Amino acid sequence: MSDTTTQPRLKRALGLTGLTLFGVTYMTVITVFTTYGIVNQVTDGHLPSAYVVAVVTMLFTAASYGAMVRKYPVAGSAYTYTQQSFGGAAGFLTGWVMLLDYLFIPMINFMLIGIYLNTQFPAVPIWVFTLVSLLLVLLFNILGINLVNKVNFVIIALSVVLVVVFVALAFKQYLGGDQAVGLIEPFTFGEGGIGAVASGAAILALSFLGFDAVSTLSEEAKHPRRDIPRAIVLSTLLGGFFFILVSWAGALAFNPDWSALSGDQIDAAGTTVMDSFGTSWFTAFFVAIYVVGAFGSGMTGQVSVSRILYAMGRDGMLPKPLSRLHQRFGTPVVAAVIVSVFALSALFLSLDTVAFMISFGALAAFAMVNLSVIRTYLFPKNGKRPEGAWAWIRYGVMPLIGFALTIWLWTSLQALTWLVGGIWLVVGVIIIAIVTGGFRRPVPMMDFSENDPSTQQIDQMGEDYPLDPRA
Repeated sequence: MSDTTTQPRLKRALGLTGLTLFGVTYMTVITVFTTYGIVNQVTDGHLPSAYVVAVVTMLFTAASYGAMVRKYPVAGSAYTYTQQSFGGAAGFLTGWVMLLDYLFIPMINFMLIGIYLNTQFPAVPIWVFTLVSLLLVLLFNILGINLVNKVNFVIIALSVVLVVVFVALAFKQYLGGDQAVGLIEPFTFGEGGIGAVASGAAILALSFLGFDAVSTLSEEAKHPRRDIPRAIVLSTLLGGFFFILVSWAGALAFNPDWSALSGDQIDAAGTTVMDSFGTSWFTAFFVAIYVVGAFGSGMTGQVSVSRILYAMGRDGMLPKPLSRLHQRFGTPVVAAVIVSVFALSALFLSLDTVAFMISFGALAAFAMVNLSVIRTYLFPKNGKRPEGAWAWIRYGVMPLIGFALTIWLWTSLQALTWLVGGIWLVVGVIIIAIVTGGFRRPVPMMDFSENDPSTQQIDQMGEDYPLDPRA
């Protein structure tokens, strides 16, 4: 008798528009205000120049993600790409370090929801708002990707409205004031020089995790090889444009001595900027939309990290229950619950600590993805590399530039961040030792050979877009 029982699988439901909106929502257009005060302090008010440096760096890395998605259109992101390029150990350590940013992304959004709502409702403790948002995001994650996709449309629309009104008020205030700041001044390096701007850009790496998040949805895209590379670049360009525009408008309208502001004014710097307009209703409007945007970012962040844990559990590097899917909704419910439990740390950690740790994990993953492109395309295991000068530029020069820029930003982070990141990496090595019996067995990894039935149907709906070495 044949077995008619079907195992639940991730559902292919997202097209190019949905994937792009997922990435932009993950970034959230108003994420500028997430680290607005922190980066302005570091760069002495030159936040726009830090965003320009970050966007340039991220475009090279986004192109590398696109190249790897075409080769391996599965869940797992940088973890899978490094695993297939450099082996199971390197892949796991990359995924393990990347977990830092993915585990902290939902957390920082829950923290910000609590901080900003508390500015409007000071009688309610921050932790109450934080906990309620955490539980709601868990519920949405379990119910499935289609619901998340629908909510994303609403969040993007509200965020765009806020950005348009903010930019209009900012320029109105700038033109009607003493214009103490020149139009180009926010794009210069200032007294801190390129080093301060690089440090700011390193923190801003967390703003661009949207394109990495898109790559984690390869098994839920209708046509992954065609749509995900496009969505990665589109979300990076759209997000980068809005980040630069909003930060520039804000710098023109409100440019105080950032070093003189207190901790609370730095964490909730968005309300400080809005209050400078002298329009009380707009501050309340901003907080409402910001909270909605933070909720959307936390929700998409939860979706992405649960897919990474799902992939690691499926490969055997983390406990197998993490790869368990909900029988009805087809979502990795165990992984989602684990992420929510970790996110409870938002109740006692500081905002700047979380921001730095997100950037540490993100930049480490970005660096390895750039190297993976070079290894996969120019030094393939089967010896068949793409021919022509363009192939060496596309799969050699561009990823190498992306790698160099990423490492530059990575080394600009604070020493404490490196200490915590190093400890996390050591824990990853210990896990490898346990799984491999003291390094005596190979690290488990996904098999992409033609004889492996688990990967033969990975892109059954995306083969209309075959791999093109010139793409």
